[in-house]
Amino acid sequence: MPRRFFKRYMPHPDRIKTNKSLRFLGALIHDPNLWHLNRHSVSRAMAIGLFWALIPMPMQMLAAASCALPARANLPIAIGLVWLTNPLTMPPVFYCTYKLGAWLMDAPALSMPEELTLAWVTQLLQNNWQPLYLGSLVAAIGFAVLGYVGTQAYWRWWVGRSWRRRQNGRR
Repeated sequence: MPRRFFKRYMPHPDRIKTNKSLRFLGALIHDPNLWHLNRHSVSRAMAIGLFWALIPMPMQMLAAASCALPARANLPIAIGLVWLTNPLTMPPVFYCTYKLGAWLMDAPALSMPEELTLAWVTQLLQNNWQPLYLGSLVAAIGFAVLGYVGTQAYWRWWVGRSWRRRQNGRR
């Protein structure tokens, strides 16, 4: 079952609940639905995590956690997926979302420089932030929908396959 796969890589809830940096959440962090591994909570967490991973902003993990709490999505999965855009993957991911935004706005896109410098990134953010955020928003919504639907479909397929195997094993 997919539950075993996720459980293998998730930290224990007690370890997260006692984290000092999450004290501001108070009793909200103790909601058992935030730790359940079922089709709905994992699908919601996939959508939330993928959405915030593709939005270029500081403190993406806080935004993902803030959305996961009222949505009753699996908190560790939502926060963990934000790390898809880590310092190594950010430049190519956000450059692709910038190119998407420039294409959607029908604006000329900057080319990727030979050497990625802070000056180039600063220029991109100061002068060309609209295509970057438009492309990021479109990609984030698209990947969030794909993550949600894909997780739902995979979970249903896995459960159906397991059920058919058990039925065939009984015969």
